[in-house]
Amino acid sequence: MERGVRVDVLRDEADGRPALHEATFQSLHAEVKGLPAVWLYDEHGSRLYKEITRLPEYYLPRREGEILRARAGEIAGRTQARTLIELGAGSAKNIRLLLDGLDTAGKLERFVPLDVSEQTLRASAHAIAAAYPRVLVHAIVGDFERDLGALPGRGSRLIAFLGSTIGNLYPEERGMFLANLATALPREDALLLGIDLVKDVTRLEAAYNDSGGVTEAFVRNALTAVNRELEATFDQRRFAYEAHWDPEHEWMDIGLRTREAHTVSIQRLGLEVAFEAGEQLRVEISAKFRREQLEHELGQAGFRVESWWTDPAGDFAVALVLRDAAGGS
Repeated sequence: MERGVRVDVLRDEADGRPALHEATFQSLHAEVKGLPAVWLYDEHGSRLYKEITRLPEYYLPRREGEILRARAGEIAGRTQARTLIELGAGSAKNIRLLLDGLDTAGKLERFVPLDVSEQTLRASAHAIAAAYPRVLVHAIVGDFERDLGALPGRGSRLIAFLGSTIGNLYPEERGMFLANLATALPREDALLLGIDLVKDVTRLEAAYNDSGGVTEAFVRNALTAVNRELEATFDQRRFAYEAHWDPEHEWMDIGLRTREAHTVSIQRLGLEVAFEAGEQLRVEISAKFRREQLEHELGQAGFRVESWWTDPAGDFAVALVLRDAAGGS
């Protein structure tokens, strides 16, 4: 433990590789071929994503920031949190607005960021510790879908899951995640969710088709990462970038589409993957939500929405969620 910072490594990069390789194998055999979104976030991809969050078209972090800036003090008062936990912390940018409110309230003792990227997490943890010297920073390198039981502290904890990261999970994955979270959280804990809302399709698609091509470069980086690690032969020239709105599922479908029929070899998986001309290769989804739908999903897991705040434009929401005393696990 370094001064003001403790880092626990539950899963190093090597630990997750067999599972990622198996998930890649399964994804390439799915009805809609795909690559797990984890491939997006190598060192280069993480830098590109940080650049995306500053793009004018990508409204999500700005709208969430508006809400947190306006409501952090109220959230601190309602939760009386002594421990703040952030799932999928990354560079922990908007979390500082929440930290400001909790720190000003005078009760916050500990900040626990959890993320799979050790390098990013360590840098962020030290920056937070320097900015909030009264707060112990206990960083955890792990997977928020598998390591919820390792979250430290009991009582007066606020678990933040921001950036609409929950929208990157398929509905069945969301249901499992929320059910596991309900099991891991005592009733005195609270959950804070950042949620991107259904809106005009033109604005949604613009957020993932920026004029500078940064998002395209980010998505294409997944092919580069797979080629490097799995000795694959994805040829960027044979794929066109595509991010479009799926009205049936109400999510952005983000990935690539083949320009021509061809076969990709993935040596380390022992695979030959044949693509037809115009076939989709999905890399990520970003689901958008309506309040009624999300409240139903939360209720199925044993949660209830205590407070719901939106930005003035109605683009984004932050929900304060509690365990439902009437049900759930």
